[in-house]
Amino acid sequence: MAKESFGVVRSVNISVAKGTVKQPVPKIVLFDRGVEGDAHSGAWHRMVSLLGVESYEKFSIEAGRSFKYGDFAENITTEGLLLYETAPFDRLQIGDALLEVTQIGKKCHGKGCAIFNEVGNCVMPKEGIFARVLQGGNVAAGDPITYIPKVFKVNVITLSDRASRGEYDDLSGPELVRLLTEFFTSNGWKADIVRHIIPDDAIRLEHMLSDARQGQIDLVMTTGGTGIGPRDISPDVARRMIDKEIPGIMEHIRQKFGQQKPQALVSRSICGTMDQTLLFVLPGSVRAVQEYMEEISKSLRHLFFMLKGIDLH
Repeated sequence: MAKESFGVVRSVNISVAKGTVKQPVPKIVLFDRGVEGDAHSGAWHRMVSLLGVESYEKFSIEAGRSFKYGDFAENITTEGLLLYETAPFDRLQIGDALLEVTQIGKKCHGKGCAIFNEVGNCVMPKEGIFARVLQGGNVAAGDPITYIPKVFKVNVITLSDRASRGEYDDLSGPELVRLLTEFFTSNGWKADIVRHIIPDDAIRLEHMLSDARQGQIDLVMTTGGTGIGPRDISPDVARRMIDKEIPGIMEHIRQKFGQQKPQALVSRSICGTMDQTLLFVLPGSVRAVQEYMEEISKSLRHLFFMLKGIDLH
């Protein structure tokens, strides 16, 4: 999907009781709990449901019959956007209303779904999406939709006196960029990753982390300076900047790799949050970056959802 593309609302639909199809209405009003008058509104991440005409057309051919808008319990029927190719945290602007995508598809209700009982399948669990309301407003058929993809802002900071002076090439920083690119791509996300090399300088690192917090950088990862040498200062600076530490991830990594290599237990790596910024402090070797990222990647997606206040449990 293009960096910014446009679609149109074909129908808006509500249901006053759960477990029923939604009925088209002239307009809906979005507010901070979803759609006014709709049974599914509430303080959760699936405030508003959307499904594309494109999905209707495919499923109609498969089912051998036509369906009317709202049959799949979507609040907003769209055209011109492949909704199922969006990703969580992407945004949809419809007039004054602003939606943030929170979930792609859902668990099928199976025999609890009227469409499933009739056809033996349903399109909403596969190609429908859900969103929460960031800004309210009126939405009606014919309204244009602007698709705004989320681009994660990421800083990778290598701490090394010698690499910063050009005495040798930084290897761990590029490897960290490669692994992060792989992570974001595999999750269908876009990321703008900026790499820095600085000396083992506490004041400079503190300024960079402060700038990242104020600049609403989504993720900062440092590499280097986690030992106990006189110039190893990255965990100490990070701990001063962190609002909430997340000790379990680094404890697990030290325990896992420390069983094979006792020197891994010397690492003082930490991670936590700086307001809306995730911060990870990693060791400075390529091997360590690979080992740490192998474990961090398992929980990083979940951490982004938690930090944004989206509970998928």
